[in-house]
Amino acid sequence: MNLDRLRKRVRHYIDQDPQDIYWLAQCLYLTAQYHRASHALRSRKLDKLYGACQYLAARCHYAAKEYQPALDILDMEEAASKKLLEKNVKEDNGSRETVKEWEMSPASINSSICLLRGKIYDAMDNRPLATSSYKEALKLDVYCFEAFDLLTSHHMLTAQEEKDFLDSLPLSQQCTEEEVELLHFLFENKLKKYNKPSEMVVPEIVNGLQDNLDVVVSLAERHYYNCDFKMCYSLTSMVMVKDPFHANCLPVHIGTLVELSKANELFYLSHKLVDLYPSNPVSWFAVGCYYLMVGHKNEHARRYLSKATTLERTYGPAWIAYGHSFAVESEHDQAMAAYFTAAQLMKGCHLPMLYIGLEYGLTNNPKLAERFFSQALSIAPEDPFVIHEVAVVAFQNGDYKTAEKLFLDAMDKIKAIGNEVTVDKWEPLLNNLGHVCRKLKKYEQALEYHRQALVLIPQNASTYSAIGYVHSLMGDFESAIDYFHTVRIYNHHNLFVYLSCFAGTDIKDKVRKTLSSPSFNADKQTDAFQRFLLECDMHESDMMLETSMSDTST
Repeated sequence: MNLDRLRKRVRHYIDQDPQDIYWLAQCLYLTAQYHRASHALRSRKLDKLYGACQYLAARCHYAAKEYQPALDILDMEEAASKKLLEKNVKEDNGSRETVKEWEMSPASINSSICLLRGKIYDAMDNRPLATSSYKEALKLDVYCFEAFDLLTSHHMLTAQEEKDFLDSLPLSQQCTEEEVELLHFLFENKLKKYNKPSEMVVPEIVNGLQDNLDVVVSLAERHYYNCDFKMCYSLTSMVMVKDPFHANCLPVHIGTLVELSKANELFYLSHKLVDLYPSNPVSWFAVGCYYLMVGHKNEHARRYLSKATTLERTYGPAWIAYGHSFAVESEHDQAMAAYFTAAQLMKGCHLPMLYIGLEYGLTNNPKLAERFFSQALSIAPEDPFVIHEVAVVAFQNGDYKTAEKLFLDAMDKIKAIGNEVTVDKWEPLLNNLGHVCRKLKKYEQALEYHRQALVLIPQNASTYSAIGYVHSLMGDFESAIDYFHTVRIYNHHNLFVYLSCFAGTDIKDKVRKTLSSPSFNADKQTDAFQRFLLECDMHESDMMLETSMSDTST
């Protein structure tokens, strides 16, 4: 037996060796005894001497949701980082405790402190300082993947800011050449997913990483943001089979189930999540999305989405869905309030801007709508839904040439995706192309677009109204009357209610102007013509474009 070593251990115990106290506090923390753990460290002033103790004490208060005390510990005037895990030379043996004894490096502890500070700022709704802290954590230790994951998953940076930040990381100074290649691949895989998915290039040193679930989820997100929901669903389903509760996969999978109207599958998934993870916001987000999908359950949806935002106030997808629950009921002010909250939380995501623009458009504020659509377009320039809404604003401003160009651009992007976009998302775009062609007096093209829309959704009364209206402008009143009667078959309300969805001018004035032109003489005053003119006199309405193509994803 080594008596000298035993004596040292006894003396360390009597003297309350800081390392022993630190590991005791760790045990208390892991058993959720947060205040005991903090007291064990702070009563001995270890949080002022050692960075690891400072970090652990602050983490205890953070776990107890005592954010200001946690921040106060991290922001002490005399920075503990100056004495990170170092002790004075011991006189009895002339040795010094090394960093290895604590199993942490100074860079790792400094980075962890910055990461924790960012989480605290996040919990206190201070996104700018949270973003700055996460970036600092990564610069101190490029292996701090959690900080990068929070920056990207919470959409704290724009796509360009993410790319610039990745390029600025000191990878070569802190990593070997092989590690640089690996880390760069993993980080790049987490960047904004708005570009079209391409074949994944995996570094040779990590061949096989393409089957990693995190990498597959990132690819699925890219397909999701490019509207390829079927491919996204196949990828997320594969992940869910291997790991049924993959944290990063769940929000994407839930959004895909909503887009593909898989209500039964979402119902089953949401119940499993609530049973197993009742304190996780994604569980209640799934329930809220289910009630939004089934329709006429908006109050139920709001109840569960509100619970998700209560559990985690910074959970952006729940705020967007919460806004949808008001938007479907035309509660524009409340919807915009939710979308604005999402926009503050998700600076780098285009969806909140898109939905705010939609709400402003629906409340007859085209200038404000245009501003938010432009912001959304700057974030996601390839998104056909955003391009579509910008085209709608151009149409409302009377810039029909620009509107036509943008509508065709959106159409090209959807065709490039293939047959993966669901048909109900095509139909408003085709109808709106018909409307803008009508404005440009391209009546044959307008009819062709409306007929294509009719193929996708055959019993849409508004499409029949649009076709009838174009026929009337072409002087084919018999056909116009036939289409208007078809409208009445599919809906017993006044057909001009549907006409109010399309044009930007008064029907009666428009038709009368056409009928009074020299090309229409008295011989054309048929019974059908008179009936149509009487209908115009009885029902006047302003007509606007459809905006229903806008993305409903979360």
